[in-house]
Amino acid sequence: MLLKSADDKAKRLTLLEELQRSPLLDRRQRDWLRDEYHRTKRGIAGERDAAHYLDNYLKDDPDRALLHDLRFKVDGDVVQIDHMVITRSLYVYLLETKNFNGNLRINEFGEFSVEYPGERVFGIPSPLEQSRRHEGPLKKLFETLGIQGRNGGAAHIHHCVLVHPSSIIHRPSATKLDTRNVIKADQFRAWHERFQDQMSGGVGAVFGSLLNIRGADTIKDFAQKLIRQHRPADLLALPEFMQPKAAVATPSVPARSQVTRVEATPPPMPSHPPAERRKLVCATCSAKISFAEGKYCWNNERRFGGLQYCREHQAAF
Repeated sequence: MLLKSADDKAKRLTLLEELQRSPLLDRRQRDWLRDEYHRTKRGIAGERDAAHYLDNYLKDDPDRALLHDLRFKVDGDVVQIDHMVITRSLYVYLLETKNFNGNLRINEFGEFSVEYPGERVFGIPSPLEQSRRHEGPLKKLFETLGIQGRNGGAAHIHHCVLVHPSSIIHRPSATKLDTRNVIKADQFRAWHERFQDQMSGGVGAVFGSLLNIRGADTIKDFAQKLIRQHRPADLLALPEFMQPKAAVATPSVPARSQVTRVEATPPPMPSHPPAERRKLVCATCSAKISFAEGKYCWNNERRFGGLQYCREHQAAF
């Protein structure tokens, strides 16, 4: 039964696309936005394609709960799961989706790399180890939510990596490393059926499974508990170096040829007739002044406004 579909991440793609149009980006920001856009777009496409095959297989199965795109926070750890399948025997499958444009290579040491056209090969983190790191926090969450078998037994968690059906998987010899849990997404049904046959091969395994089995309604209830713990990622979040920098205002300095000298505006000249302005009479007290006092005022016309003053009243300016 399909109980949760993938969250809509269109808002994230729109943000990354629009930010790339900004003329204020530096090279590091442009490169990050371009890579993050393509990485997000490939991830969405890969999860959507894998969900298509999983839905066709499990959406109408009442004994198995199927959930897509889960994100939990457990004691400070963030757990992101592309797809989860929960069975009545409390077998929990964590499915990690990888949508590469090239072919996948796995060596005998469990190291993963992707080969792109033009013989370019890039090492990548192991998606199996990535999925296994989620197991510890997820078990804590199951314990907190009371997700356990009928006899109180813990869930059995298994990991599987799904790659695009058109990819070619280059594997090491099975005697050196078992890579059967790295498959193409369209092969999950066949892989799961083989896995079930292997797990039910012994009498002890069958007996233990029967003791742990829960009803379909209980499995649905467990799935609903997990869905309520889902904490979607912030689709608008950006790394620190992508935050806009505060603009620093730089005063513009005009070119030398454009600099215009601005002289102080002289005080307005009193409107006295020219003849009056040259009289040897103090404009304040009307007392006669010497020629030297008058000449001093004429030579400092801006200071005295073109008028003459006695020595006493010159000090007032």
